[in-house]
Amino acid sequence: MTLTGTKSRVTSLALAAALATTSAVAIAPTTALAVPQGGYADLVDQVSPSVVFIEVTAKASPANFEGQMPKGIPEELRKRFEDMMPEGGQGGDRARQGLGSGFIISEDGLIVTNAHVVDGAETVTVKLSDDRSFEAEVLGTDRLTDLAVIKVDAGEALPAVKFGSSETMRVGDEVMAVGNPFGLGGTVTSGIISAKSRNINSGPYDDFIQTDAAINRGNSGGPLFNNDGEVIGVNTAIFSPGGGSVGIGFAVPSDLVQDVVADLSDDGEITRGWLGVQIKPMSDEIADVLGYDTPRGAVVEMVQPDSPAQSAGLEKGDIILSFNGIEIGDLRDLTRAVADTDPDANADVVIWRKGEEVTKSVTVGTLDQQDA
Repeated sequence: MTLTGTKSRVTSLALAAALATTSAVAIAPTTALAVPQGGYADLVDQVSPSVVFIEVTAKASPANFEGQMPKGIPEELRKRFEDMMPEGGQGGDRARQGLGSGFIISEDGLIVTNAHVVDGAETVTVKLSDDRSFEAEVLGTDRLTDLAVIKVDAGEALPAVKFGSSETMRVGDEVMAVGNPFGLGGTVTSGIISAKSRNINSGPYDDFIQTDAAINRGNSGGPLFNNDGEVIGVNTAIFSPGGGSVGIGFAVPSDLVQDVVADLSDDGEITRGWLGVQIKPMSDEIADVLGYDTPRGAVVEMVQPDSPAQSAGLEKGDIILSFNGIEIGDLRDLTRAVADTDPDANADVVIWRKGEEVTKSVTVGTLDQQDA
């Protein structure tokens, strides 16, 4: 893994709960966790006008498309939902069509979706819930977080949804997904948050919300809502041996989404810092030797030549314990700590080297997007 950061502040990424009842006691869920009274109909009416359905036309051969799949991802994790797979045929460039979902975040037509939904698109058509369609402009994409911002000009104010805090959501909280699975626009499913901070080995910013709300091909880029109608995640990946929903889906948390979207909306690009090291987890054996109960920090496997890390004096075998004041528990902590540091900024790096803690000062570089 090569460490990168982002100039925006990236913070570290329904089935009702069963009531325990006896003849004497009935324990009711709190208002925050309860299914909305009367079901989800009012919530669906509130948020559905802001959810859009995306059709993409592009040219690519099947071989080229397969080559875009993330490296090292388990086969069962259909990262791209197969949304953009061309139909039939072998070899040769051909028109292909794909489906996805998205949601409006501003009245002037800014829309969030997945980067893989619009990747390589020649045309992007956005269909609103009232069946109006508009051609969309892709303002920017970020493949490391699989997020994209597109824009339509509807000539009038559009209904927009608000972001909520993914950090405050808890495992067991109820959520609702709205999207375009298999082209069936306006599909609503519900479930709970099954886990948080999931790492599915798709990239350096893995911090997914796991949910059992049914999401399938075509849900890519669609919103995951809390019971207040706020977006707390963007549906991005599923665990699916057979290609359909088995109740294990993953959403990019909204706290990360907001920062990336702000950057993309500004100038269409994400500027990332560059440290220039490759790292691996601390082994249990090293943790025992150092007296740690559990492994911590990030072990430097390689320092890239002419990198900020080399200039700062980092060496192979150093164990990075903190970066810019952030304690490093695992590899993702270091990735996020770098992500919270602007390129060209100075940061203190505390390392363990030859039996003692050493502090190095590093000037963070700028990552070449071609190497991202």
